[in-house]
Amino acid sequence: MNKSLKIVFFGTPDFAVASLDAVLKEGWNIVGVITAPDRKSGRGQNVNFSAVKVFALKHKLLLLQPRNLKDPVFIAQLKALKADLHIVVAFRMLPEVVWKMPKHGTFNLHASLLPAYRGAAPINWAIINGENTSGVTTFFLKHEIDTGNIAFQEKVTISNEDNAGSLHDKLMLVGSKLVLKTLEALNNNTLTLKAQEDYTQDAPAIPKAPKIFRNDCQIDWFLPANEVYNKIRGLSPYPGAWTSIQVKEGDKCMDLKIYKSAITKEKVKNNASAILKIDEKRIFVSTGDYWLELIELQLQGKKRMNSIELLNGFALEQFKIQ
Repeated sequence: MNKSLKIVFFGTPDFAVASLDAVLKEGWNIVGVITAPDRKSGRGQNVNFSAVKVFALKHKLLLLQPRNLKDPVFIAQLKALKADLHIVVAFRMLPEVVWKMPKHGTFNLHASLLPAYRGAAPINWAIINGENTSGVTTFFLKHEIDTGNIAFQEKVTISNEDNAGSLHDKLMLVGSKLVLKTLEALNNNTLTLKAQEDYTQDAPAIPKAPKIFRNDCQIDWFLPANEVYNKIRGLSPYPGAWTSIQVKEGDKCMDLKIYKSAITKEKVKNNASAILKIDEKRIFVSTGDYWLELIELQLQGKKRMNSIELLNGFALEQFKIQ
């Protein structure tokens, strides 16, 4: 197979590295990699490279890190690469001048079965909403975000034990294979695109996946245990579901993040307020129907730990769930 197509790859986090690695290993002609600018973080303001940058440097790929995707200097640099195709995986929204530039256009890998879960956080919202199936989609960009014509899709099962982290890893692997499948079909001139509207006929309301903010992560303990459980795993390991706790009356509330939980078979008899109870080094909180065990937690300003470690270090019996 002739793999002479000139490809520019756009991506930033680990999720994108898997696809970039797959394309490179299969011998495709990557003429450039575009990733986010370096970021400073921590008290020491250390400079952090994106996962894609680390990979690109290791493999000596041409790398660009524009702050403004409409910057004339960047546009000129991109045009000079004379790409036949752009591939986008986990990158910010591209302006039309960029995605229309190559003769074969630009295709994107999205971590959902489009048109479901269009938006910035499809992995999180699929689990929060209790879905048992997710998947990945390759589609070609057009003006409206995540609405372009679909090339391929691949389903992935969500188990009841999956969290956002484990589903991320499943979709990352399956997605990298779908990117290769799309590339090969395009190169062989066998690619047939399908409008997303064809997937919505006779379908129920299409769920969305907007960016997640702090308020979205707060736990409502009056919801049924299954909904709380799904929220916790849908936000684990990042950004983390949280609740407020108070050591004693008059004290300032602090955050308690919860990363792992389990639904018990014990029904809550009185759910007028959220109740925290300790039983043999295990932590339970009442919900709208069943007690929920908290297994992995993180007190504000402390490291993540299991319930035994937390109880050994803190008198949680005095704490009040808000």
